[in-house]
Amino acid sequence: MSNEAPAAPEAAASVSPVRLTRGTIARYATGSLGTGGFATLPGLVLTYYLTDSLGVAALAAGAVITVAKVWDVVIDPVIGALTDRDQARHGSRRRLMLIGACALPLLFALTFAVPPALGPVVGAIWVLIAFTLTATAFSLFQVPYIALPAELTPRYDERTRLLTWRVVVLTFAILLFGAGGPALRGVADDPAVGYLVMGVVAGVVIGIGMLVATTVARRAVVPSAAVASGPGGTATAPGIREHYAAGIRALRRSRAFRMLLATFVLQALATGLMLAGAQYVATWVLHSEAAVELLFVALIAPALLAAPAWGVLARRIGKERAFAIASVVFTVAALSILGVLWVPGAWIYAPVGIAGIAYAGMQSLPMAMLPDVISHDERTAPDADGGGPGRAGAFSGVWTAGETVGFALGATVLSIILAATGYVSSVAGQLVEQPDAAVTGIVLSFSVAPAVLIAVSLVTLARYPLRRGDIDPV
Repeated sequence: MSNEAPAAPEAAASVSPVRLTRGTIARYATGSLGTGGFATLPGLVLTYYLTDSLGVAALAAGAVITVAKVWDVVIDPVIGALTDRDQARHGSRRRLMLIGACALPLLFALTFAVPPALGPVVGAIWVLIAFTLTATAFSLFQVPYIALPAELTPRYDERTRLLTWRVVVLTFAILLFGAGGPALRGVADDPAVGYLVMGVVAGVVIGIGMLVATTVARRAVVPSAAVASGPGGTATAPGIREHYAAGIRALRRSRAFRMLLATFVLQALATGLMLAGAQYVATWVLHSEAAVELLFVALIAPALLAAPAWGVLARRIGKERAFAIASVVFTVAALSILGVLWVPGAWIYAPVGIAGIAYAGMQSLPMAMLPDVISHDERTAPDADGGGPGRAGAFSGVWTAGETVGFALGATVLSIILAATGYVSSVAGQLVEQPDAAVTGIVLSFSVAPAVLIAVSLVTLARYPLRRGDIDPV
């Protein structure tokens, strides 16, 4: 761990009062109605939409989603640079958040508006372009949104409080979109119309949640002193290339950031794999497409109550220890789902519910730890190495890119498992039979594979160095 240096005077002034108001917490948390919706619905239905509605082969469907997410990995650090520049020049990260919130509803609807008559090839290209643009709009909001907690309060426990209620809304959004999205898809007898209705309604709700959260960024939380002085004493913000490099330097410089990011990416891969596989479990293991809604209720309903409880536990024993406990519980629950391979039935909802309790902690606690990593780096890293205040966007850009990689690879791994086990794709209305190997692959992707990934993430979490005393020295 780096030796701590005294906090700069301007850094102390760059945060809002120690105790966050309920209004600030509520408006910030509402943004997760958008982030939860976007993270959930495409991960749940997009691969299935491609393979079982447009007739796209499983590997090609995985490639479409992966290419779109790779673009996110490229663009997220750049957006982090832009939002740090906005913060330096204008004292607010709101501009990019607004652009993303306004553009996303239309682009999201277009992703699910493919005319079936175009065929699988054109349909795949359509989804690739529309989803890539949608993901870009989402990143314009998400990257500055993640950067805000480090600047809204300097306190260890207040960040837990802020992010706990964000995750309460996030879990509600996952339940709403996970159960409501497929329900909207079924409002029309024509699957193409159903997907379009789902895309339009979900896009509007996501956009509204994002717009509410932009109001939190109105306040100038970083002073003009954080901007470098140019010729003649005029304020100037670092260039895009420098900010992009700053994100890489932050990753290299901060062991805490590396370990937390590695843990979160592995867990995003695990949950992304389960999310993408839920529809397949419902259809080919439980033999009911509607069962996907029950799976989501079982996963998310317990999490609504569990998120505040994880916050209480974190305040008593520390975020990192509570995070480890949540991860272990999730691993055990995921492994137990393997039994559905031999005895399929409604009992699956019990371990899914336990996993949901753990999932609430796996979401809220690393999100609350990220602002600690950022503020610790601001205090301890020298300016010459890219440290200092006003660099939260550099961290959040890399973080969002990593999260994107995790969720994208979840769908990619699923598509590889499906292809390797002989999964048969189909167009809407076509009846097919899946080989036993494909059904086995579906179950493994929903149980053993996520459990192994979470177990590996515990290794990196064990090397996370920060504790309460590093954030609240007194």
